[in-house]
Amino acid sequence: MTENSTAPFSFRFSGSSFDNMVETLGGAFGAFDAEPVGRAQDFHWGLDFSVCDTAVLLTGYHEAEFQFNIEPTVDTAEYLSIVVPRSGGMGVTYGSRVAEAGQGKLLLYNNFEPNSVIMHGRSNVIDELLINWPLILQTIGQTFEMPFSGSLDLLPELDLSKPEGRLINNLTETIISGMRDDGPLLQSPIAMAHMTQALADLVVRLVPHRLSHFLENGPALIAPRHVRRAIEFMHANIDQPITMPKVAEAAGVSSRALETGFRAFRGTSPAAYLLTLRLRAARQDLLDPESKETMKAICLKWGFFHFGRFSAVYKTTYGEYPSDTRKRVMRR
Repeated sequence: MTENSTAPFSFRFSGSSFDNMVETLGGAFGAFDAEPVGRAQDFHWGLDFSVCDTAVLLTGYHEAEFQFNIEPTVDTAEYLSIVVPRSGGMGVTYGSRVAEAGQGKLLLYNNFEPNSVIMHGRSNVIDELLINWPLILQTIGQTFEMPFSGSLDLLPELDLSKPEGRLINNLTETIISGMRDDGPLLQSPIAMAHMTQALADLVVRLVPHRLSHFLENGPALIAPRHVRRAIEFMHANIDQPITMPKVAEAAGVSSRALETGFRAFRGTSPAAYLLTLRLRAARQDLLDPESKETMKAICLKWGFFHFGRFSAVYKTTYGEYPSDTRKRVMRR
C-alpha cells in the first residue's frame, strides 16, 4: 500500500500477519473465520474503530484479497452495515447471489445474513458504518405499524448515480466524518441519535425491501371507518384485557369483517396489530431513563402476563431482549 493511499487515515491496530488480523477481528466480532485469496506473506493491514450507542464506524485496509464469514453467537450484535469503499471493493454472497460495493456503489447488508464476504483488490481501504439493527426494527415498527420478523430483503447495492443513493450516501458520509478520530458526533449522543435515526428512516423508506409495497400503495389505501374505529378503540384501551370480539363490537362489525379489513388495509391481523401497539408501549417505558417500574410491572401494565413469551416476541421485534434495552438506557 502506498503512503498516499493511507494518508487520510490513522489506524490504532495494524500488523503484517494475516493470522494477527483474524485474531483482532475475531475479538471485535465474535466467531470469525477467514482465509487469504492466494499467498498471505507480508499481509499488511490496519483497523480502526469508533463506537457509540447507535453505531460503530470500522475503517480498514489490507494489501491482498481475502474472504471471511462470521458465525453469529448469542453475544454477536446484529447490525446493518453500510459499506463505503475508498479503494478496492467488497462483496457479500447470499447463496448463489453476489452483491458488490465498488466505484459508484454502496453495499448494504445485515451481518447475520451473508454466507461469506470477500475483500477485493490490493491496497483496499473500506469504511463500514454499522447501524444497530434494533434501530432499524424500531423504525420499521413506527413506519408500518405491523409486527415484523425474518429477513428484510434489502436491496444490497445502492447506485450513487440515483437521487436516493446520493441522499443516503451524503448522510452516511456526514456521520462517518463526525465519528472518525474521536470526532464531534461521539461527544454529542443526542445529535448522533438523531442522525442515525434519520439514516434508518431513509433506508427503510428509500431502499427497496420486502415491505416497500406498503409505502407505494399506502396513500391510496385509506382504511375504512370500521378499521379506524378498531384502531382508536385499541389505543384507548391498550392497557385493558380486551379481546378481538370486543374490538369488533366497538368497530360495529363482525370479527371476520374486522380480520378482512386489517389484512387488506394494514397488512396484518387485528390481534397482531394490538400486539405491536403493546410492544411499542412497553418499549417506551423501557427506554425511559426516569422510569422506576420493574420489568414485571411493565409487562403486566401492557397486557403481557408471561414474561418468557414477552421477552421472546420483544427480541424478535426489536432485535434485543427487554433486559438489554433497560441496561443500555441505564448506562447513559
